[in-house]
Amino acid sequence: MEFTRDDLSTRQRVARSILVNGPSTAATLAEQLDLTPAAVRRHLDQLVEEGAVEPRDPRPGASRGRGRPAKLFALTELGREGFDQQYDDLAVQALRFLAETGGEGALRAFAEQRVSFIEARFEATRAADPELTPAQVLARVFTDEGYAAGVRQLPVVNGQSAGEQLCQQHCPVSHVAHEFPQLCEAETQAISRVLGRHVQRLATIAHGDGVCTTCIPDLPTTSQTSSTEKERVTS
Repeated sequence: MEFTRDDLSTRQRVARSILVNGPSTAATLAEQLDLTPAAVRRHLDQLVEEGAVEPRDPRPGASRGRGRPAKLFALTELGREGFDQQYDDLAVQALRFLAETGGEGALRAFAEQRVSFIEARFEATRAADPELTPAQVLARVFTDEGYAAGVRQLPVVNGQSAGEQLCQQHCPVSHVAHEFPQLCEAETQAISRVLGRHVQRLATIAHGDGVCTTCIPDLPTTSQTSSTEKERVTS
């Protein structure tokens, strides 16, 4: 089967939409890209055949009414490699050499230096747009660095917001971090430092997840803090 240049361009748009927005249904892609569902499915079929995209069952509990929930389509590692990667096999070899000659300390120092952009840009980005939440500031910082990041609001529990979730749909160092988790650890620690609170990494692309997610809990309100202190005193 021969494909025109327009076919290939549209297919790249479909793949990039999945990269930026995460695993998506054919209907969602059609709406986002202003294409017909039939056209999107045709491109998805080709991307699946090429090994760039894989169909996944929706999360348990997902429903769209009658019938079976629509399948989600996610980028595979091969699909991610089709986009610009900042690091390649040479980077892996260099880090192996660094670990062998400098040890764990040198490897962690490199990881800290690589994520220094987080602390270097956080305050300036927040000052430029004070209406952004801290998580949204981080998303902008990461996106500028090639991570295609966004923010999701976590569910409200007992009338209180549980916080936000930083979602990185693309990681430019995922294939390196798979062998060297110190890169992910340094990233998480830098996020904690700029926010001044503990955060929890829930998933990473480097370990086969479709997206890197970090839970950023809300800081307790004054009333919550007072209540907690009162419980400590009475106990």
